[in-house]
Amino acid sequence: MLRKTLTPLLMTVMLIALSFNAQAAATKTVTLDVQNMTCKFCPITVRKSLEKVAGVTEAKASLETKTATVTFDPDKTNVEALIKATTNAGYPSTLKK
Repeated sequence: MLRKTLTPLLMTVMLIALSFNAQAAATKTVTLDVQNMTCKFCPITVRKSLEKVAGVTEAKASLETKTATVTFDPDKTNVEALIKATTNAGYPSTLKK
């Protein structure tokens, strides 16, 4: 009886694990150098502008380093769209090399 229950459970766990691996492989992470951040509220604005871009799964901004780190689905957006989002919010950015 235990064997009949365990096999479908193991298959489900394996499918979930494969799904997470596929999602992780489909994302890309970049760091942007961001201009004009001068106060503690600026990174919030930068982060929110990036989160509005379709395909962005995570965005973090730092006042200390004046950067934003963005994880996104490259099938849904690109670096140019991320730069446009921060620039339109008043914070021009470039891809950090």
